[in-house]
Amino acid sequence: MPIDGVKFALLYRDTHVLLIDKPAGLAVHPGPRTPDSLEDFLPILAFGNHRLPVIAHRLDRDTSGCLVLARHPKAVRRVAALFEAGAIGKVYWAVLDTLPESDAGTVDAPLLKISSAEAGWRMVIDKRGKRAVTHWRVIDRAARLIEFRPETGRTHQLRVHAASLGHPIMGDPVYGDGKGPMRLHARSITLPYDEAHPLAVTAALPGDWPSQALFSPANAATLP
Repeated sequence: MPIDGVKFALLYRDTHVLLIDKPAGLAVHPGPRTPDSLEDFLPILAFGNHRLPVIAHRLDRDTSGCLVLARHPKAVRRVAALFEAGAIGKVYWAVLDTLPESDAGTVDAPLLKISSAEAGWRMVIDKRGKRAVTHWRVIDRAARLIEFRPETGRTHQLRVHAASLGHPIMGDPVYGDGKGPMRLHARSITLPYDEAHPLAVTAALPGDWPSQALFSPANAATLP
């Protein structure tokens, strides 16, 4: 559902949470290089509430798709606890530069943040880092479309793990060749705010993705 005055869609709303489809190119929080961000839209996303919603997690600026916001302090605590416990299911789709020979697998490689004055910061695989586990499977070889199911939620986890396979995400400016926009999409999220009735929400692939990733017959049963 489009929202007046904003450039992204509302996927779900109740008294506790909002889920939006964040577009690629929009930073979640402002920074030195991203003065404009999702925070600029929080007054609109309040939908008349006197409290602004709180962004419950983050997506990289160039990643699109499902993003959760909590609407009141109790919801902020509840959603934070679910993320901390690893109880929120997340599925990402990506187009890779090339595909692995295998159809599925798991990357279990800890991630450490490093930085230098020359190159800035990035995440690297290092045994001193935090545990990071990503399960993946090929969806469509012709489209080079892959699904990631992260078991953990480290910064740049999917991007680094894809590159570690020797198959970086298309357009990744840090861990790939940076040619064109990055093709990583938070496809769906399962949020057990009410454990008896978990909320499952899906975000359609962006319309500017390569057409084969949108319309390949192999994906017809799984695409919106």
